[in-house]
Amino acid sequence: MKTISSVVENYIKTKPFLQSALAQGIINLTSLSRIIGPEIEEQLGKEVRSGAVVMALKRLSTDMEFRATHKILKVLKNIGEITVRSSLTDYTFLLSDTILNSQANLLKEVNKNKDAFYTSSRGVNETNIVVSNSLNAMVESLFREEKMTQKVEDLASITVKLPEENVVIPGIYYFIFQRLAWEGIILHEVISTTNEFTIIVGEGQIDKAFKVIKDLKNL
Repeated sequence: MKTISSVVENYIKTKPFLQSALAQGIINLTSLSRIIGPEIEEQLGKEVRSGAVVMALKRLSTDMEFRATHKILKVLKNIGEITVRSSLTDYTFLLSDTILNSQANLLKEVNKNKDAFYTSSRGVNETNIVVSNSLNAMVESLFREEKMTQKVEDLASITVKLPEENVVIPGIYYFIFQRLAWEGIILHEVISTTNEFTIIVGEGQIDKAFKVIKDLKNL
């Protein structure tokens, strides 16, 4: 049997942005109840008082599932070093039988230039390489026989060191990317290791993206 609480909970679960904001207590519950009221009534097949929806929202905001958000915030307060690099180019190549050899040759050159930025990710059908602009000529020479499907210039990166607890608490990446999405930040690439992640954004958005990530420590 459907109840007001169960219907409200299922509704909020389908709205990740609402779920996060509700957990942080930054939503006016009375206003929210008026907005979602018609849909709750439709699912229950009867009229529902706004006060009953407000009570369901209050209970939900203090539920264990939503307290997980506070665990996320505790981890984010301990974010470590944030490193910014600019003047980057992102290349996308289709996978081939020779592309690993091309990458191996590029790595040899990267090792000669310790100040250069290099990162790569490999998918099922394509691989991405992000490098400092100073390596562009080298990439295009070494990969001249590969099929390049995209080249994006004027990019910058932000690398963030996360506390070790990030691997045992769900939702940390979602929370971070949600905040970036709220600010309209376009992510060209996301590269991660166990305790670090790097985002690649347009140079025009680097200041805003840096502020979003830095402000996570103060939530």
